[in-house]
This record gives sequence, structure tokens and C-alpha cells, in this order.
Amino acid sequence: MTSPPQRTNRSTGTLPVPNTVFRENWTAPWWYWLAGLTLACAAAATVHLGYPGLRALVPYAVTVPLVAGSLWWLGAIEVRVTTDTFYVDDAVLPRRAIASAATLSASDYRAALGVRYDPLAFVVRRPWLNGAVLVKLCDSDDPTPYWIIGSTRPAELAAALGNS
Repeated sequence: MTSPPQRTNRSTGTLPVPNTVFRENWTAPWWYWLAGLTLACAAAATVHLGYPGLRALVPYAVTVPLVAGSLWWLGAIEVRVTTDTFYVDDAVLPRRAIASAATLSASDYRAALGVRYDPLAFVVRRPWLNGAVLVKLCDSDDPTPYWIIGSTRPAELAAALGNS
């Protein structure tokens, strides 16, 4: 029986991890940063309203780091496949528990998250990712029927998972 996704310490370094078959790091697109920081500055300018001195800087010192931290957090996801384990952020799945992995077309991706969605499924996605991989599990005792993982390179991820 495979356990539900577990929390574990993930590697934050840039050094390659031994036995890595596939690795991708998600980052928020540049237009998210541009829009977010523009809105943060506009909100801060509205609050500051021309007050002199330190009071003028406080709204900027609060809103800009808050928005930047939120955008960094949204994009700080690592998807990694090693020879024996599949990692999605802090979730860990042994590759022996994977029955199959297939890419989802854009319409299948929307349907899988809509009317065909199983509430017990494990889903990790971001709105800027158009591709995804459906990972079916082979353990009948596990309540999680499948994982849906967004990806910038879904064909490569499915191929890496399919070579179990």
C-alpha cells in the first residue's frame, strides 16, 4: 500500500541529484511578476497619497515584498524523477507504485479537473501551465486513484515515469 503524499525536506541546492532521470523547476512567468509588482506599487501609491517622510515608504515596504514573496512561493515547485522515486515539491511516490503515466491534452486536462475529477486525486498545478501528466497508481489499497501533475514538459515527464 502506498501512503498519501508525505512531507519531506527537499533539496534546494542547484547541484544535480544522483540518479535523476527528469527534473524541472516551475517559476511564475515574467508577466505575473510585472502585473503583480505594478499592482503592488499602485496600491502602495494609493495608500501613501503624498505623505512626506517615512510614512511615504511604509506602504511600499509592505506591499512590494508581500507580492514578491507570494509570486516566488507560487513558482517554487520542483518536479523530479529519480530511478526509484517520483518527487513533486514535498510529495514522494515510489516508482513501483506507478501503473502508468500519460500526457493530457489541454481539453483532457480541463475535463480531468472538472466533471471527471475524483476528489481523492492528488493534484499539483499552476494556472500558467498548459500541460499535465496523469499518473495512475497500481495499489488497490491506496485511496488515491491517480496524480495529476502540471508540467512545462509533459511528454518528457511521462516518458521518464513510463520507464519504471
